[in-house]
Amino acid sequence: MSQTTTINRAAIYADPGTPKIEVLELPIPEPGPGEVLVRLLYSGVCHTDYAFCTNGFPHLPVPTQKGQIGGHEGIGEVIAQGTGVKTPQVGSKVGIKFAADACLACSNCLEGGETSCAEAKISGYYTPGTFQQYCISTARYLSPIPDGLDLAAAAPLMCGGVTVYTALVRSHVRNGDWVLVSGAGGGLGHLAIQYAKALGARVLAIDHGSKKQFCQSLGADEFLDFTMFQEDKDLSNAVLQITSGGARIGLMCSSSPRTYANALSWLGFRGHLVCLGVPEVEGSLTPSIGEMINNEITISAIKAGNRREVQECLQIAASGAVKTHYELRKLDDLGDI
Repeated sequence: MSQTTTINRAAIYADPGTPKIEVLELPIPEPGPGEVLVRLLYSGVCHTDYAFCTNGFPHLPVPTQKGQIGGHEGIGEVIAQGTGVKTPQVGSKVGIKFAADACLACSNCLEGGETSCAEAKISGYYTPGTFQQYCISTARYLSPIPDGLDLAAAAPLMCGGVTVYTALVRSHVRNGDWVLVSGAGGGLGHLAIQYAKALGARVLAIDHGSKKQFCQSLGADEFLDFTMFQEDKDLSNAVLQITSGGARIGLMCSSSPRTYANALSWLGFRGHLVCLGVPEVEGSLTPSIGEMINNEITISAIKAGNRREVQECLQIAASGAVKTHYELRKLDDLGDI
C-alpha cells in the first residue's frame, strides 16, 4: 500500500470470547512525542493472539476489549517520527515485540525483566498491535532488524524466536547439553531446535511421528514419537536412555497437560524445566518436592525476552544458523488462521 494513503486496514477482535475477526478501514494514526509510525510489512500469528481474542488466559487482570487490534510479532519500516525522536530514523527496518513499551527504570526492568514491568504495554492487549498496516510504537522500544535477514522470517522471531532463545540462555545451556524440546515440530519448537544447536547443545525432539523428518532436518539429534508409547513411564524411560540419565534442559513448547504432567521425569540431575506453553487447565504440573530436592531440579518460566535478548536472537538468525519456516497469508485470512 502506498505511504500516501489515508487508510489503515486493521483486523480487530470483534467479539472477545470468540475467535471472530473483522477487518476494518481506520484512519492512519499520527505519532506523538517519543513515538514513530511504522508501516508494517509482516506480522506473525501466535497462540497468545488466539488466547487474547478468546479470553483464554484466566490469569489476566481484565478481559480483552471489543475492537482490540491484536498481534505482537511485527516487522515494518519507520515512515514518520514524533517530536523528540532521533532514532530509529525514517526508513529503518524495525520489529515490534510482545512488550510494546516498558518503563526501563523499575526493579524488574533493571534485572532485564521488561516484559514483567508493571507499566509495560502489551502489543495486542489494550495496546493496538501488529494486525494492521500502520502502527504507532514507542521509538525507544523498537528492535532494529539486522541487514540480510529475511523480513518475513524475522516476524516470528519477535516472540517465538526470542522466547526459546531466552529460555536456553537463562537456563545456562552449555556445549554438549541434552536439550529436550516437547512440541518440537511446532512454531516454538522448530525454532528451539535450531537455537539449541546454534548454542552447541544436543537436541532430543518429541512430537507426533509425522514431524520426525522435519525435526531431523532442523538438526535434532534424536526423535521420539510420543504416540508410540502407551505408558508414560515407557516414554520417560526412552528419554532417560537416550540422554544417559535425563535431559539437562526441558523446553515445554507444547501446552499439553500430559506433557507437563510427565516433564520432570525427563530431566537428569540438576535439570532445568522451562515452562513456555500455557495449558488450558491449571494443575498439570504437580512436582514432587522430594524428587526435586533429591535431583536438585529447577523450574522456571519465560513469557518473552528483553531488548538485548531480542538483538542476540536476531543476530544468530542473520548469521544463517536459524531459519524460520513460515507461510505468507493475507490479512483477510486472519480469522481462518
